[in-house]
Amino acid sequence: MSAFLPETDSEDELPPGWEERATLDGKVYYANHVSKSTQWSHPRTGKKKKVSGELPHGWERKISDDGNVFYVDHLNHKTTYTDPRLAFAVEENESPTDIRQRFDASTSALQILHGRDLGGKVAIVTGANCGIGFETARSLAYHGCEVYFACRSKDKAKAAIEQICKERPNSNLHFLPLDLSSLQSVSEFCKKFEVEKKLIHMLILNAGVFGLPHSLTEDGFEETFQVNHLGHFYLVKLLTPILIQSSPCRIVLLSSESHRFSFLTKENISEAYLSPKTPDKFYSIMAYNDSKLCNILFSNELNRRLSSKGVFSNAVHPGNVVSSYLSRNWWFYRILFALIRPFTKSLQQAAATSIYCATAHELGGVGGMYFNNCYQCKPSQTSASEDLSKMLWELSETMINRS
Repeated sequence: MSAFLPETDSEDELPPGWEERATLDGKVYYANHVSKSTQWSHPRTGKKKKVSGELPHGWERKISDDGNVFYVDHLNHKTTYTDPRLAFAVEENESPTDIRQRFDASTSALQILHGRDLGGKVAIVTGANCGIGFETARSLAYHGCEVYFACRSKDKAKAAIEQICKERPNSNLHFLPLDLSSLQSVSEFCKKFEVEKKLIHMLILNAGVFGLPHSLTEDGFEETFQVNHLGHFYLVKLLTPILIQSSPCRIVLLSSESHRFSFLTKENISEAYLSPKTPDKFYSIMAYNDSKLCNILFSNELNRRLSSKGVFSNAVHPGNVVSSYLSRNWWFYRILFALIRPFTKSLQQAAATSIYCATAHELGGVGGMYFNNCYQCKPSQTSASEDLSKMLWELSETMINRS
């Protein structure tokens, strides 16, 4: 019986001695090397699978002189008799309401995209020059996606793009300046993107700040609130016509489990609470928690408003105590993150949930959810409030229109 216990949290993990294969017409079957038998259903889930669609980016299907089918990976100069599309086989009659866990906390973004061809797809990633955003953009680029780096620093973005292009020379990457602490910068970004005449298949709202002392932006808003929420809200508002035109389109907002520690409610939501003008009673960690709750509330309301038009939004938690650049703004957090770094997720693992929500076949047409470790989980009760989501939306509209 112990042989059938999974080694990871993934329900898709095969028991020892089993192998997944595919027929030439795309039907997936399972070979049990212990009993020397085969079956069509997965030995754990009991579900049947199939492979379909084009071969992954850089792959070619060939037939040998003796009639055997084999596959050539031109990017890595390898050949195999295994159909690479097995990596993203889909279950027959998959339902959006029955999402199984195929990945877990140890999965990397590149593992999720293994075998995928994102050629012809366009993604915008905010904060793509470092940390989780960089690994997100890098993973997409490795699989043929055209990626726009929406970042403040031109030099850092260019260096990040050069690094990826050095690793994968044919990458299609662009830089467009975006400073979320400036609504004018957000507006200019959208105008420049419109000139590109491109669709947006994935909009990954990754950029964020943490541990900032109280300060006001040029627009007069508290900086953590504007960068983590209001700037992204304005970005989506301006890009909405393109997002609808791009249908089906996916939006991913990076939130955090810290949203559970926010004290934002329907009774106290206001500009004075979310964006205080003075440092009196301001606590940076609480401002961060509130902004992360705003991310989920915004994602839910966005999905309610745009899902009927083919634009779907989900919020994600990248992982518990990720070793990233988020702690750069205060020496105490830098020391804390350094001490616990051996116990944290890697940046590739932290990017996995964003990549999963942006690309997974089973999430097509799915929105208004919260994901952690590449699996849907239940957020706080407050974040599920439709009334609070609508109140935040209306407040955000008012603040932008006034500035």
